[in-house]
Amino acid sequence: MHDPLPDWVPHRRRQIGLQIRDARRTAGLSQLALGERINRDHKTISRWENALTAPDLTDLLLIADALDVPLADLVR
Repeated sequence: MHDPLPDWVPHRRRQIGLQIRDARRTAGLSQLALGERINRDHKTISRWENALTAPDLTDLLLIADALDVPLADLVR
Protein backbone atom coordinates (compact mmCIF):
# COMPACT_ATOMS: atom_id res chain seq x y z
CA MET A 1 0.00 0.00 0.00
CA HIS A 2 1.34 3.43 -0.97
CA ASP A 3 1.29 6.45 1.28
CA PRO A 4 -0.88 9.25 -0.11
CA LEU A 5 1.00 12.04 -1.83
CA PRO A 6 1.54 15.26 0.11
CA ASP A 7 -0.99 17.96 -0.77
CA TRP A 8 1.61 20.09 -2.55
CA VAL A 9 2.38 17.40 -5.17
CA PRO A 10 -0.85 17.75 -7.21
CA HIS A 11 -0.48 21.53 -7.06
CA ARG A 12 3.08 21.36 -8.41
CA ARG A 13 1.97 18.90 -11.10
CA ARG A 14 -0.64 21.44 -12.25
CA GLN A 15 1.98 24.20 -12.29
CA ILE A 16 4.35 22.10 -14.38
CA GLY A 17 1.53 21.29 -16.80
CA LEU A 18 0.77 24.99 -17.17
CA GLN A 19 4.46 25.75 -17.77
CA ILE A 20 4.57 23.11 -20.51
CA ARG A 21 1.42 24.55 -22.11
CA ASP A 22 2.70 28.12 -21.93
CA ALA A 23 6.08 27.16 -23.43
CA ARG A 24 4.36 25.16 -26.17
CA ARG A 25 2.08 28.05 -27.04
CA THR A 26 4.97 30.52 -26.99
CA ALA A 27 6.75 28.25 -29.46
CA GLY A 28 3.64 28.36 -31.65
CA LEU A 29 3.09 24.62 -31.52
CA SER A 30 -0.08 22.60 -31.17
CA GLN A 31 -0.20 19.59 -28.89
CA LEU A 32 -0.07 17.44 -32.01
CA ALA A 33 3.05 19.21 -33.31
CA LEU A 34 4.85 18.93 -29.97
CA GLY A 35 3.87 15.29 -29.75
CA GLU A 36 5.34 14.66 -33.20
CA ARG A 37 8.60 16.38 -32.21
CA ILE A 38 9.07 14.22 -29.11
CA ASN A 39 7.44 11.04 -30.42
CA ARG A 40 4.49 11.14 -28.01
CA ASP A 41 0.75 11.11 -28.70
CA HIS A 42 -1.03 14.47 -28.52
CA LYS A 43 -3.34 12.95 -25.92
CA THR A 44 -0.30 12.39 -23.70
CA ILE A 45 0.64 16.06 -24.09
CA SER A 46 -2.91 16.99 -23.07
CA ARG A 47 -2.78 14.74 -20.00
CA TRP A 48 0.49 16.37 -18.91
CA GLU A 49 -0.81 19.89 -19.45
CA ASN A 50 -3.98 19.11 -17.49
CA ALA A 51 -2.06 17.35 -14.68
CA LEU A 52 -3.86 14.05 -15.22
CA THR A 53 -0.47 12.36 -15.52
CA ALA A 54 3.08 13.62 -15.03
CA PRO A 55 5.89 13.53 -17.58
CA ASP A 56 8.99 11.65 -16.48
CA LEU A 57 12.45 13.18 -16.58
CA THR A 58 13.18 11.90 -20.08
CA ASP A 59 9.95 13.45 -21.35
CA LEU A 60 10.76 16.76 -19.64
CA LEU A 61 14.19 16.77 -21.28
CA LEU A 62 12.63 16.08 -24.69
CA ILE A 63 10.01 18.81 -24.18
CA ALA A 64 12.63 21.36 -23.14
CA ASP A 65 14.74 20.53 -26.19
CA ALA A 66 11.79 20.59 -28.60
CA LEU A 67 10.60 23.95 -27.26
CA ASP A 68 14.12 25.36 -26.93
CA VAL A 69 13.64 26.29 -23.28
CA PRO A 70 15.75 25.43 -20.25
CA LEU A 71 14.47 22.44 -18.30
CA ALA A 72 14.31 24.63 -15.20
CA ASP A 73 11.70 26.84 -16.91
CA LEU A 74 9.33 23.88 -17.10
CA VAL A 75 9.65 22.85 -13.47
CA ARG A 76 9.83 26.15 -11.59
